[in-house]
Amino acid sequence: MKDGPNIVNIAALIGDHARAEVLTALMSGMALTATELATAAGVTKQTISGHLAKLVDAGLLAVESQGRHRYFRLSGPDVAELLESMMGLAFRTGAVRVRTSPREPAMRKARVCYDHLAGELGVMMYEGLAARGAFALDGAGVALTEAGRAALHDLGIESAELGRSKRPLCRTCLDWSERRHHLAGALGAALLDRFQQLGWARRQPDSRVVAFTEPGERALRAWCVG
Repeated sequence: MKDGPNIVNIAALIGDHARAEVLTALMSGMALTATELATAAGVTKQTISGHLAKLVDAGLLAVESQGRHRYFRLSGPDVAELLESMMGLAFRTGAVRVRTSPREPAMRKARVCYDHLAGELGVMMYEGLAARGAFALDGAGVALTEAGRAALHDLGIESAELGRSKRPLCRTCLDWSERRHHLAGALGAALLDRFQQLGWARRQPDSRVVAFTEPGERALRAWCVG
């Protein structure tokens, strides 16, 4: 008897080169048009339509119409976390791109993973907060402690408001470049938003890179260690 869900269809969808490029492009958390995704995947507009239809039917993508345009995005953070884990496995086993982007070093330092901070600084933040006692293990993974709530309050984030979200408050996500965990969930998203509000960091246009200013990075590191 074969146990568990059948992963063949999902694996086949992700395994196609053009569809993999589409999913990777949408890891930025932004919604993109079919034309933008065709460019990212290196295929024609006619070809991308079939790929997008398959990804939507499989529940990997969601689509929203606005005026004459249709915008595609990942259907949820669980898809992003799956892709980030697969990137980590690909990196560990040597399946890297022959030509890397000039943005690669910046991507490794700090990038957006769907809607939260990843890369060296994302891992540093999670591990720094964990060392401060901000998290405790529970049956679902990690939970915020009183020390964690106090740290968030110092940054101007009230955890009680985040707790009303339907998504998990705290989740760990395996970082592909650091091979350690960074913080996902509603809290991970709120922290990235707050860093940008404080002027510590900003998203680079048309990229997953999150650029921290020098004072912003110093402030982040200081806050993480308390």
